[in-house]
Amino acid sequence: MSVPPEPDPTVKPLALFGAELRKHRKRTGLSQERLAQIIQFSPSLVGFIERGQRTPSRGFVQRCDGALETGGELVRLWTRVTGEATPGWFRGWLDIEKEAHTLHTWQPLYVPGLLQTEEYARLVLRGEPGITDEQVEKLVAGRLERQSILAQTAAPLFRAVLDEGILHRPIGGKDVMREQLARLVEAVKSPRIGIQIVPLAIGATTGLLGGFVIAQLPGGTDTVYIDSATHGHVTNQLEDVKAVHSRYDTIRAEALPQHVSVQLIREAEKLWT
Repeated sequence: MSVPPEPDPTVKPLALFGAELRKHRKRTGLSQERLAQIIQFSPSLVGFIERGQRTPSRGFVQRCDGALETGGELVRLWTRVTGEATPGWFRGWLDIEKEAHTLHTWQPLYVPGLLQTEEYARLVLRGEPGITDEQVEKLVAGRLERQSILAQTAAPLFRAVLDEGILHRPIGGKDVMREQLARLVEAVKSPRIGIQIVPLAIGATTGLLGGFVIAQLPGGTDTVYIDSATHGHVTNQLEDVKAVHSRYDTIRAEALPQHVSVQLIREAEKLWT
């Protein structure tokens, strides 16, 4: 098994990945057009990624690994260069997220990261004051990598309760919102993913202070992640965990059943066409 090169700190991570992809493509004698045909992505996307101008998805990278017979080298490199984008305070939560057998989340303002489309994630992350385009792309890649836990054989149960306002907040405009809501409808086809909507008509205020995630770990230990204006707070302190559980139970009691929630999402999706 070959070892991917150590990232050069003077080279942008996406540019490094693009250069490696181009190297392997040329090694096999494939043109961008031919590679695109094999992996069933557009030639323009292959070109953008080779120039370090777009963030590749895990699916794109996995198909390239197969087509170019790299033995998984591109996926390993992609994982490393995208991992650099993760803030230090958040890395501990990523380990917890991977170990959890169940994840419960409440989000009052936007779709949770594990269910975001690439473009929706890009626009949400771009809202950080002073962030550069390079930082955004690295964070997007890291977020897409996180989503892979939901595709694993032993994926955690993921239960998301969302405020109805999320379905109507115009993040990125019609195309982005339509694609994002379609992603939610598609997600609940998995028996391990559940989505419920708290309707605006309820007028509930319990969850308006912010979002959170409850991770239930093997052995009965729970850890919570709580959003804040600067960076999230991760804790397994019993009092904090009990308080968040109580808040989640109260919010979920106001939520619509999943089949009604999905119909509400479908109706909102139509409004973005």
